[in-house]
Amino acid sequence: MSSLRNSPPHNTVPREQHPDATDKYPVKNSKVLFDGPIIAVRQDTISGPTGDMTREIVEHFSAVAIAPVRDGKVLLIRQYRHGVGRYLWEIPAGLLDMAGEAPLDAARRELAEEAGLAAGQWHLLGDVVTSPGFCEEFTRIYLAENLTEDLSGLEFDLPEPEHEEADLETRWVPIPEAIEWVQSGKVENSIAVAAILHLAAGTKRDVTEPYYYYSGMAARRAGEPGQDMKFVR
Repeated sequence: MSSLRNSPPHNTVPREQHPDATDKYPVKNSKVLFDGPIIAVRQDTISGPTGDMTREIVEHFSAVAIAPVRDGKVLLIRQYRHGVGRYLWEIPAGLLDMAGEAPLDAARRELAEEAGLAAGQWHLLGDVVTSPGFCEEFTRIYLAENLTEDLSGLEFDLPEPEHEEADLETRWVPIPEAIEWVQSGKVENSIAVAAILHLAAGTKRDVTEPYYYYSGMAARRAGEPGQDMKFVR
């Protein structure tokens, strides 16, 4: 699967360049305890104000997610999630697991794969740090508008759905109703909650804003552009 070529310049920025980054907790030692296809576990020894400490960190490729909006409705996906043992209402999303792929290119790919859609207009809704106490994962959430089912212009082949993705339910939900789903607890997925609340607030940021994420897995496995890093060791 090849990367698309029509995105704005790659906007991922090293996390140490974030305005709030700190060197107060330098890493003295690091080792990988487990290295799986989509997560790894790394143990870091870091120095802090009261001495050294050890932290186990779940490494992750990080991700993108898309809120497709048409005629005042947002497309939601109901998908089985084994971590909680049940179906969750979510928005289309996927890993940044293709070497060298820009986040917006990944979002275009995931929108086509999971929703069968292409978008003529993109905005940034925001970035979510899903579990910062123990995990590296960031998710960049996009707003996709001017949608079409015509995928003839895609520069990559769509794979056949498999596993949980072969069991998706999609539904166009009016945004006010989606907000009620968040308020009532029907939507529990944190990325979907953030996306819907951004829609409620009318957020529309520029897609070229810096994306300050870091993936220890991607740093170790990065190879040829377009390579699926899940299978690199």
